Amino acid sequence: MKARAGTSDEDAAGVWDDGLIARRVTEGLTAEQAPLEPRAPGPQTVTPLAYDGPLRSRLDALRELVGLSRTRLDNRTLAEAGRVLDEASARRRLSGQHTVVAIAGATGSGKSQLFNALAGVPISETGVRRPTTAAPIACSWSDGAVGLIERLGIPPRLRRRPLQNPDSEQQLRGLILVDLPDHDSAAVQHREQVDRILKLVDAVIWVVDPEKYADAMLHERYLRPMAGHAEVMFIVLNQIDRLPGEATDLVLDDLRRLLDEDGIALGEYGEPGATVLALSALTGDGVADLRESLGQFVAERGAAARRIAADVDAAADGLRPVYATRRRPGLSEEAREEFAARLADAVGATAAGEAAERAWLRNANRACGTPWLRLWRWYHDRREPPTGRLPLRAQPDEEATARQRVEHAVRTVADRASAGLPAPWAQAVREAAVRGAHGLPEALDELAARAGLPPGRPPRPGWWPVAVLAQACMTLLQIVGGLWLAGQIVGVMAPNLGVPVLLMLCGIVGGPLIEWGCRMAARGPARRYGQEAERRLREAAGACGRARVLDPLAAELLRYREVREQYARVTGVGVGASR
Repeated sequence: MKARAGTSDEDAAGVWDDGLIARRVTEGLTAEQAPLEPRAPGPQTVTPLAYDGPLRSRLDALRELVGLSRTRLDNRTLAEAGRVLDEASARRRLSGQHTVVAIAGATGSGKSQLFNALAGVPISETGVRRPTTAAPIACSWSDGAVGLIERLGIPPRLRRRPLQNPDSEQQLRGLILVDLPDHDSAAVQHREQVDRILKLVDAVIWVVDPEKYADAMLHERYLRPMAGHAEVMFIVLNQIDRLPGEATDLVLDDLRRLLDEDGIALGEYGEPGATVLALSALTGDGVADLRESLGQFVAERGAAARRIAADVDAAADGLRPVYATRRRPGLSEEAREEFAARLADAVGATAAGEAAERAWLRNANRACGTPWLRLWRWYHDRREPPTGRLPLRAQPDEEATARQRVEHAVRTVADRASAGLPAPWAQAVREAAVRGAHGLPEALDELAARAGLPPGRPPRPGWWPVAVLAQACMTLLQIVGGLWLAGQIVGVMAPNLGVPVLLMLCGIVGGPLIEWGCRMAARGPARRYGQEAERRLREAAGACGRARVLDPLAAELLRYREVREQYARVTGVGVGASR
């Protein structure tokens, strides 16, 4: 897309080109060549850059965030954050009294003329040959900038000093100006140079011209991704001498509209943001305003820190998909209880409790039943498992069903724990659950055999001896009555049917009545005994599931909460805020 508000007479005549600008600039400036940057005779005293407390805290949080995330995120995801930390550390060791400003622009935008105009002497080559600037050139207004220029990778032969002018030197003292190759150059190495140095400088002057200020490549590749760096950006509309009448204001308004669509805040009405200026490097119109704004910008000595802060913002924004979530991570108590209940069902806790209850009742019946009924039951049950022991599940289909229930319970709790988490952390939670589930069915089977009921007979209440004694008395009455009747039949004893028959009836009726009463009395203790056995097995299954699955899940969620808190510090948002 191209936008052009108007044309000049020279445009209509078709005589405009950068060669004319180059010749006119050369005529207007001194013919003296720009001096090379002098080498200091001794070591230079450089005051390192100092970051303020909030920025240091954000950098520390970003470093901690990267450290906590290396085992969960791939290197590509953390690459930009690592680069920002490295560059922040490297910039902090260098001069804090200098500000590195790059001049960037498209082919034919006149950035090299602007570079020369600010330096007061022809330094960067201009002309009709494209691309003109093949390598970045640095110009420093004060000593002590060697480290910063070397960081940019600019060799000594491409380092210059501006024209000796006390007023200019005082106004721009501390400035390091870098003329970059064209960002739309056909030479790939030129574009790579631009991309590399733009990541290292403290600020950028974007030079646009009336024809290509709306170029899609400029806005989509550079301005829009760097919208968060608005406070360290200058947007300069060059070549306004080509625009007739009020066309400059129209183009500026359209440029501001495009910048607003790019998300770039404009530093107008005292608000922080990019500075937008219009000038002509050819005629010098507006160059003084840029020099004044640039001088104030450099004198503040805050561009480097603002650039690092903007880099941290950009890195945090790039990491948002892998850290930010709108829900509070964690497992609810309801989810934990449901998981424990599923494991208890898989291990057969309810059936174990019912078996324990039946075992208690069976023992009560055997202890308090009539001898004749006990004898019959003993004969009938002698091939069954010992009283009070849980039968082990040995059927393959039952074991398969139990394993499926355990796996389903693990999947369910893992899905609940990972719901709403960013993809890498949700995957880490699910993997932790899968690792913990290995061997869990076997552990539960072993637990069912060990923790369901203690070996041997169930405990007996205190009234059992009384019931056994009463049952023995009823049996004794039957025996006595029977022997009495037998003695009368054989003639050993005097005939008297009433008493022995009464004794036998009391024994025959009293024994079953005592057994029935004991059975009714045993229901409550048997139920409590079964419930206790079920509770014990449920707690054991829950403890096993907690140790193998829930605790690893909690550890992963805790790690995520830690990194989310660090991410909140990086973004400058309170820890408790939901993001």
